[in-house]
Amino acid sequence: MSEPVFVGIDVASATLEVACSGCPGTWQVTNDEAGIAELGLRVAELRPALVVLEATGGYEFSAASTLQSQGLAVAVVNPRTARAFARAMGLLAKTDALDARLLASFARVLHQHPERDRFVKPLADDARQQLQALVQRRRQLVEMQTAEKLRRRQAQAASSASVGRVLAFLAQELAENQSAIAAHLQQHHSDLAEALATVPGVGQTSVAVLIADLPELGKIDRRKIAALVGVAPMNRDSGQMRGQRSIWGGRHDVRRTLYMATLVAVRFCSVFRTFYQHLLAKGKAKKVALVASMRKLLATLNSMAKHGSRWNPMLHDGCVPVTT
Repeated sequence: MSEPVFVGIDVASATLEVACSGCPGTWQVTNDEAGIAELGLRVAELRPALVVLEATGGYEFSAASTLQSQGLAVAVVNPRTARAFARAMGLLAKTDALDARLLASFARVLHQHPERDRFVKPLADDARQQLQALVQRRRQLVEMQTAEKLRRRQAQAASSASVGRVLAFLAQELAENQSAIAAHLQQHHSDLAEALATVPGVGQTSVAVLIADLPELGKIDRRKIAALVGVAPMNRDSGQMRGQRSIWGGRHDVRRTLYMATLVAVRFCSVFRTFYQHLLAKGKAKKVALVASMRKLLATLNSMAKHGSRWNPMLHDGCVPVTT
């Protein structure tokens, strides 16, 4: 049997540098429609076991989508992960050709990984891409609004009117963005959105983030999704030393949304409040108890998405319908 072929693609805004295992050099195509079409033809001829690209601000999406549409296994990896792999291999230099060859080597390692499905997964469809864009734009608007509010505190009389106009404009943009998100959820994800919103503490903003940035919700088990989001405590043990377990990595935006939803849930829902207070009574720190409550909330949402169910007030009584 022939040796499997692995392909690595270094992505830039204008070019795609391609390397394959067993090939002495690399080759390059333009990162546009014509270049990606050529890429698809040439890579398909190789019949690779896995193709790896770095996430590069969206510049990788068209190439990855084209390769996936041809039935190829494609993994889009975090640049930090690829750079850590490079350092582990002793590769400190960085060029497009070196990065492409590195990603081809990384593809070989990922292919043998027992949980390679975490890396090799379908890209978002058009509807989810639109929702992701709306959610991302909301984050940007909120950041700009926060910055302007901070400037308003120190604004001189000559500039305060300008700050006020900008804040009014941003408030209008946020309102329009919120309406667009609501319309999109109703049109494309109405059943799931309505089900998730029945959980105390989970409002429309939280639902939008969960659907946009956590497409695995309801498709993997509670332990895997907790690790994916970054609310699963990691062991720090070595020899006889037993370090303090802590959360690490994961999807920051999803975790931040889950944190805010949990703050409301532990105040207004008897299920989560009882769970949280039980941990405090056992001597757990408030932050530890809150992270555990986040994990419980995520597991609940995951189960509801998996089974298509809603929050049942007959089973989870004592909840005040307050959302964020």
